[in-house]
Amino acid sequence: MALIAIYVLGTGDLSSLIWAVPAAVMLVVIPMALNYMSQSQYASLVPVYEAEAKNVRVREINLNMLGEPVRLKGVVERAYFQFLNRPQFLVADRTGEISVKMFTSPAEDVKKGDVVEVLGTVVKRYILTGDAVINCVSIRKVEKNQQS
Repeated sequence: MALIAIYVLGTGDLSSLIWAVPAAVMLVVIPMALNYMSQSQYASLVPVYEAEAKNVRVREINLNMLGEPVRLKGVVERAYFQFLNRPQFLVADRTGEISVKMFTSPAEDVKKGDVVEVLGTVVKRYILTGDAVINCVSIRKVEKNQQS
């Protein structure tokens, strides 16, 4: 919107507002709609994962578990890429730490130091190679005394 305003003020060309304002609005509305759809899709998967997920510790997660739903409780050691709407978290328990990747923003604001419960599937870090990571469906804060 600022670039549009600078252009119109600099050139005096008001006719460009006919296409520029709707385009700018769409640049805001489309990502919001996609985020909403993605979050609602993930929210519908949470009951399935809650029923099927196996409680695990970080040390137990390996490439032999690919595709298995897991539940992990731990502390967020690092949170990054949240501004890109593709957050990643480094979650640790007493047995180790693992990368937890999401493909939408979480329902709660999760930051470093939070005790969380993660529901997700074990996947490879990269498509063909890499270590095991968790493709997260849900990450939510839990009480510190609930951590196992």
